[in-house]
Amino acid sequence: MKKIINKFSSANRLSISVLLMAVLSGTPALAQKAASASNQPVFTQFTYQGNDRIYENNPLKEGEFYSPILQGCYPDPSIVRKGSDYYLVVSSFSMVPGVPIFHSKDLVNWKQIGHVLDRSSQLKVEKAGISEGIYAPDIKYNQHNNTFYMITTQLAAGMGNMVVKTQDPAKGWSDPVKLKFDGIDPSLFFDDNGKAYLVHNDAPPPGKEIYRGHRVIKVWEYDVEKDAVIEGSDRIIVDGGVDITQKPIWIEAPHIYKKNGKYYLMCAEGGTAGWHSEVIFESDAPKGPYKPAANNPILTQRYLPKDRNNKVDWAGHADLVEGPDGKYYGVFLAIRPNEKGRVNTGRETFILPVDWTGEFPVFENGLIPMKPKLKMPAGVTNQTGQNDFLPNGNFNYTDDLTASSLHYRWIGVRGPRENFITSSKEGVKIKPFPVTIKATEPTSTLFCRQQHASFEATVKIKYNPQTEKDLAGIVCYQKESFNYVFGITRKGKDLYLVLERTGQGKSTVIGSEKIASANGILLRVTAKGDDYTFSFAADGQQFTNIGGTVSGDILSTDVAGGFTGALIGLYATSANDVVIP
Repeated sequence: MKKIINKFSSANRLSISVLLMAVLSGTPALAQKAASASNQPVFTQFTYQGNDRIYENNPLKEGEFYSPILQGCYPDPSIVRKGSDYYLVVSSFSMVPGVPIFHSKDLVNWKQIGHVLDRSSQLKVEKAGISEGIYAPDIKYNQHNNTFYMITTQLAAGMGNMVVKTQDPAKGWSDPVKLKFDGIDPSLFFDDNGKAYLVHNDAPPPGKEIYRGHRVIKVWEYDVEKDAVIEGSDRIIVDGGVDITQKPIWIEAPHIYKKNGKYYLMCAEGGTAGWHSEVIFESDAPKGPYKPAANNPILTQRYLPKDRNNKVDWAGHADLVEGPDGKYYGVFLAIRPNEKGRVNTGRETFILPVDWTGEFPVFENGLIPMKPKLKMPAGVTNQTGQNDFLPNGNFNYTDDLTASSLHYRWIGVRGPRENFITSSKEGVKIKPFPVTIKATEPTSTLFCRQQHASFEATVKIKYNPQTEKDLAGIVCYQKESFNYVFGITRKGKDLYLVLERTGQGKSTVIGSEKIASANGILLRVTAKGDDYTFSFAADGQQFTNIGGTVSGDILSTDVAGGFTGALIGLYATSANDVVIP
């Protein structure tokens, strides 16, 4: 991926609990903000419904499942197998907790079992841009010490490349060990003889850069006892890409595999947009030399007509694993742009079977237009959306937000959600921070991912803002400088609902309406591809639109830049800067 290198019985006890967590997490400023907030909106009855036409037109038949397997902003997947258990991790950037981790027995039915980076000693993204933070996590299992490793690059607070470990991915991970090498996208390889190696993307040696996007892949020997690369053992094993005379860009996301005594190096090449691809190399030794396959790339959508139907694009950044049926499979990122080419759902996690009957692996149907349905591995039953497995397709869910521990789908950005939420039988209460959604710092916003191009999200809110500085409602968020705010505030003594659009850091009020009360009002955002509408129902039934139909362009990666998909947020602030005309 192309990176930027430059349950308590009283409310009082709950409040004390939140403040203690903020202090213990090393964020006293947030604790002070939470302590000073007195006006708390209550959100409940959140409903989400996906309405994508591709699923309506392609219903599943017996023995089929949908790809992507993780819809919405779940990019840069890495997968590992231990026995009959599969674990998958993805990038999280500045989202908190960091690195969602999923478990499956069959590659079809997945459950999220938590996050790898779930405390402040592991994650330092308080001042990071939305597309900084955690890049390209790699998960591996070392049979020689019965240990799982998650290695990643944290572009925040000087953390850099780091590794965490555990013997049970469902029971928490160690504090990070910082690794002493430059570059990004590190990946570990544990050989049969107990030796370990680390590969990563790096810049060419000083004075050797030939063109913009010129990168190299390095390999190091890795000391498992010390969790460190062995100084002086590094070697460049790929310079530029498959063929440097063609000036390939952004060779990255390397993984080493071993099969039949041979070593295989698989990398992404071409940057994480329209020229993205996956390429493969072979060697007799883990440190090379590596020769590229003659049939590279082994996965890409870049040569296909731009106007194809049900378009899947930007495919690459892959990882391989042997499936329960003995066949290989590859997980990778790709996008599904809407009718105007927008990428609001972001980079998602897809899966394809891989043919490795020959010398090199090749993604089956990875060079032709991808279909939304795949045949399941032999003996597997599709349970998506049942028995606590993640849903897929046009799913819906309802969350009354009263649980003492919220679902893993709910996250913060740059700071823990525990710093500003309290659970109650009425719903989740949000303590407003004196910062707005436009700040590059933690905000009091509870997010979930937009997982469909067309969707409807509704929430019930009870709120009585005291001044014009108080605002609470829904946000649609791509980043701090590209978002919609649909909230309740005051103009003088009157209550208002207001819709504000922010693009490239410039904010404009699109519409507003005076309301009598916000004691149980419903707020709704609806998207039909690029067309978004925001509406409210004071009586819980009849919805009134504010601002007409607006474009979702500012929620798209190709407009806003960066690597994340759009988020839907339940937002509160005590520093409102939306001015109602």
